[in-house]
Order: sequence, then C-alpha cells, then structure tokens
Amino acid sequence: MYLEFRHLRTIRAIHHAGGVQRAADILNITQSALSHQVKGIEEQCGVELFVRRTKPLRLSAAGMKLLRLAEEVLPRIDALEDEFRALISGKSGRLHIAIECHACFEWLFPVLERFRHAWPDVDVDIRPNLAFGALPALTREDVDLVVSSDPEEIEGVTFTPLFDYEPRFIAAASNPLAQKTHVEAEDFRDQVLITYPMERNRLDIFTGLLNPARIEPRAVRQVELTAVILLLVASGRGVSVLPDWVLREVKSSSDYVTLPVTAGGLTKRLYAATRTDDATKPFMAHFLRLARTEPVKLQRG
Repeated sequence: MYLEFRHLRTIRAIHHAGGVQRAADILNITQSALSHQVKGIEEQCGVELFVRRTKPLRLSAAGMKLLRLAEEVLPRIDALEDEFRALISGKSGRLHIAIECHACFEWLFPVLERFRHAWPDVDVDIRPNLAFGALPALTREDVDLVVSSDPEEIEGVTFTPLFDYEPRFIAAASNPLAQKTHVEAEDFRDQVLITYPMERNRLDIFTGLLNPARIEPRAVRQVELTAVILLLVASGRGVSVLPDWVLREVKSSSDYVTLPVTAGGLTKRLYAATRTDDATKPFMAHFLRLARTEPVKLQRG
C-alpha cells in the first residue's frame, strides 16, 4: 500500500466537509479530480473507504481507520512545515554560545534577556566546559557563536568586532599601590595576583603587560567567581586586573581603588565568532547588534 500526505488530507477534508463537492472547494481542486483521487486511494488500500449509499457521504470502518491516521499524522506534518518556514525566514533557529571569557557573563545575560523577548522561538543556550576548545566546537557545529578576544584565520568562520574595553587594576584602598596614578609591570612583583582559572595566554594582564616585561607576581591565585575575586581584593588578600564593565559597581566604593594599567591604559577588543553562513541570519544579526550596544551601557554605568 502506498499513501501520500495528500491522500490523508483528502480523507480528512471529505469527512469534515460532509461531501465531495465541498471538500474539493476546501482542497482547491475540481470535484472530478477529487473523485478520481478517492478511487485511487481505495485501489491502493484494497477496500472501500466510504459508504456511498448515505447522504452526507460517510466513512466506512476502514475509512475511519485511515481518518484516525490522518488526524494523528497531519497536525505533526503541519507543525513541522511551520517550523521549516520559520527556519527559512530566519524567525527560529539555534543559538548555542561558548565563551572564552569568564567575566563576559556580566554583560551577556542582559544581552540574552533582551534577545529572548525579540526571538522567543530561537533555542538559546550557553555551553559550559568549552572555553579552550570553543572554536573547534564552532566549526563542528556543536555551538553557533563564540565570544573571544583572540581572532584567528579560520576558513568558514567570521569574527565580528563587538566592543573595546579596558582591563583595569583593582586593589584594596589600603594597598600601597592605591597612591599611584597607574600601575606598571614592576608593581606586580610583590603582589598576589588573583585571576580567573584560565591559561596565562588568555589573561589580559599577562598578554598585555607581564609577559612582555618578563615580570612574575609574587604568587598567582585562581578564583572562579568575580564576586569572590572582589571579596578577596577588598580583604587585602591580593590584587586583580578585571574588565571595566565588571568594575562599574565598585568604582565609587571606598573599599577599592581602580587604576589604569600603564600610563596610557590597556585596550582590548572582544569578537563574536560565527560560521560565515550564519552571520547574516536575522536573529544572529540582531544578537550581534545587541552584543555591540548593551555592554557599552554597563561600561558607562
């Protein structure tokens, strides 16, 4: 037996319409074409699907079995067609994000909060444990966007600039360095430096200052959470260098002092890495616009 979706739609339309003529109007075909189609379905099934002696036309027992199949299958097919149309039009899709930056959660959540209201049908997720394998995961299509400060030449991957930020030194107000106008590499020799648990080649203070100067802090302590880093700094347990958007809430606190790193300050840039074919999808383009503007509001307080 060979059945097509149009056969199921025919059975359902005739049953609900109560006759071939009205069903033909619903299906936008001629009555003769519909009658021919019904005959073909019955030949495929090997049984009569309608009791033709009754008015209105009524399904036989075999026809009712086919109707139950149509009522079960067709709504699922219609829903799938709607999903495909939404995908084609860019109204739905998947946005799984990997982050090579611990502090990025501070600005990413406000971005996602605005994004979900605009694109409720997009599946959004943040994928953990991919910090150091995020770009390979992007090319494998395990994730759809990577937030990174290290653009690379990768075929099929586009790095879109998001915004510039300033890594700033933060210490307790009682720290002797609090009296300076800025800090230099030499100032870290006798300090406990508190950082996120990342490789040094992904930390701004090492790549932008300490490694080029070949300066090693007295000790390095790795801490997962920004709030804990700030607590330890305020307690005089060490100093840190954090992005300016993280420090917006402590700038006016008497417990801390924040200073530029070097006289001219450091400037870094964040990028969003996406597969090149995905960068122009409407929801992806909107997310990138939000990711360029929302963090700046945090930087300005």
